[in-house]
Amino acid sequence: MKLNPVLCFLLFFSAAVSSQPQELDRVAVIVDQGVVLESEIQELVQSVKRNAIASGQDLPSDQAVRTQATERLILTSLQMQMAERMGIQVSDPQLEQTIASIAESEGATVEQLRASLAAEGVSYDSYREEVRRELITGEVRRANVRRRVYITPQEVESLVRLMQQQGLQQAEYRLGHILIGFPPEPTEEDIDSARDRANKVLELLNNGSDFAKIAIASSSGAKALEGGDMGWMNINAMPTLFAEAVQDKKKGELIGPIRSGAGFHILKVSDLKGMEQVEVEEVNSRHILIKPTVILSEERAQQMLEEFREQILAGEADFAELAKEHSADPGSALKGGELGWSDPSAYVPAFKEALEKLEKDQISQPFRSSHGWHIVQLLDRRVGDVTDKVQQEKASRLLFNRKFAEETDNWLREMRDSAYIEVLE
Repeated sequence: MKLNPVLCFLLFFSAAVSSQPQELDRVAVIVDQGVVLESEIQELVQSVKRNAIASGQDLPSDQAVRTQATERLILTSLQMQMAERMGIQVSDPQLEQTIASIAESEGATVEQLRASLAAEGVSYDSYREEVRRELITGEVRRANVRRRVYITPQEVESLVRLMQQQGLQQAEYRLGHILIGFPPEPTEEDIDSARDRANKVLELLNNGSDFAKIAIASSSGAKALEGGDMGWMNINAMPTLFAEAVQDKKKGELIGPIRSGAGFHILKVSDLKGMEQVEVEEVNSRHILIKPTVILSEERAQQMLEEFREQILAGEADFAELAKEHSADPGSALKGGELGWSDPSAYVPAFKEALEKLEKDQISQPFRSSHGWHIVQLLDRRVGDVTDKVQQEKASRLLFNRKFAEETDNWLREMRDSAYIEVLE
C-alpha cells in the first residue's frame, strides 16, 4: 500500500511537534584535545556518594563533591590523552585477568563481582572501562614519573643506617591529608591567602569538624575524594616533609600547616601501628616472557607458552634453553630466564600473585601481566635472611616509593597547569 505524500508529511510534522527535545548528555569541560561529559561527572559523584553511605561518612555540599569529581576527571582525561600519544593500551585479555585478580582478592568470583556491582546499580561495562582507565593511567604515570626519580648511593646508605639503628622496626602510620594549594607561580598575596585558609581549616578540625568531609570540600591533594586518606605508610616511604612531621606523634593528632612548594599541608595521624619486626621473604624464580605484537596475537602468545610448559613437564625441552631462545625479557633470557633472589613485592601484581600460588619447582600456567604473557617457575623461597644487600634493596624501594609519590603530584600539577581547560556553564 502506497501512502499519500501529503499524509506522510503531516504524520512526520505532527510527531516532530509533539515530541519534546531531551538532553541526553553534554560537554561539561574542554580538556586540551578531549572533553569531560556531564554524565561522567554525575557517575563519579554518585560513586562517591555510594561509598560514603557504605562507610557511614558524611559528605560536604553537592557542589564541593562535584568540584573534586570534575578535577579528578580533568586529570584522568589529560593522562588518557597522553596514553594515546604514547600508544599505551590495555588488551581485553589483560583487562579480564586484572578483574579476575580483583575478584579473587575479595574472595569472590567474577560472576559474584558482577552481581555485587549490579546490586549497587553499577554497570559491569562501566566498571570494566574504569579498571582499564586505571591500568592505562598507571602505566602513563610510571613511564613519565620514573625518569624524574633519582636516588643517590648516599641516600640509600643513610636510610640503611637509620633502619639498623631502629633495629629494623619501623612504625607505620595511616595519615589523613589536606592540601591548601597555591596557584602556579604564586604571589605573596596568594601565599598569605592560602595560609589564612589553612589556619581556618585547622581551627575547624581542632573544634571537632570531620576531617574527611573537610578534605573532600577543601583539599587540592590527590586523595581529596577519598577524604584525604593516604592509607598505611611506613615512615620511610612517606614524603620527607611528612616523615619529619609525624615522628613521635600520637593517634588522632593534627599536624600543620606545613608549607611546601605545592601549598600548605595539614596532616592527621588517623591510626598507627606499633614497632613491628620486619621479616623478609625472598623468592628465586625464572620465567619466559612472550610479548604479543601486530604479527603475534594474544591467543598465539598464550598457546606458545602452553606448549613450552607441556614440553618441559614431559622432559622434551629444557626451561633454560627455551628462555634463551624465546623469552622477550633481555635481562633474564641470557641467564635461562633466571631472575635471582628478590622480594616478590618488587614484581608487577600479576607476576607476584602467580609466584604466591606456586610450590618449589612448580611451573605456572600461562598468565598475562602488563609486560606480556609469562610462565614462571619457583626455584626456592627463603625467609629472614636480612643481609646488607636486602637492607639496601629495601631502602632503595622505600626511597623510590617516597620520591615517586612526590614527583607524581608535581608531574600532575605541571600537566594540569600547562593544559587548556575550559569549564562550560
